[in-house]
Amino acid sequence: MTEPARRERGIAAYASQFGVSDVEAEQMFVERFGRRFAEEAFNAAGGGAWEADDSLSLRDRSLIVVAVLAAQGGVESRLRVHVRWAIEHGATAAELEALACLLANYVGFPRASVALEVMRDELRSIGRSSGEPEAEPR
Repeated sequence: MTEPARRERGIAAYASQFGVSDVEAEQMFVERFGRRFAEEAFNAAGGGAWEADDSLSLRDRSLIVVAVLAAQGGVESRLRVHVRWAIEHGATAAELEALACLLANYVGFPRASVALEVMRDELRSIGRSSGEPEAEPR
């Protein structure tokens, strides 16, 4: 793949994640991070990481990224984008809820609970629900 094609695919991937046009995605990245960092991000995102193949679907890849971001902690703004993208790629609210519960055993309750709060907030914002009632405040 040529470098210009890879760059354009990267911009298109970010545009899809943020629900904006390619031009808006490029402007947003350059304004926020500067041209040099933006170009690195476009080229990295334009690689094969988000190509569905026989091994991993886009849904699978999205769930993996959501799990990794939840495990890292402190990246809630990135997690929000990937929760929305996971839904677009076919993940369900129930799967995201189950993922957070599983993560609590492996990354700890604090990180998993923060991730679950972000997931539920994003699901509400796009009109989806986990089907799980939230606890009433005491």
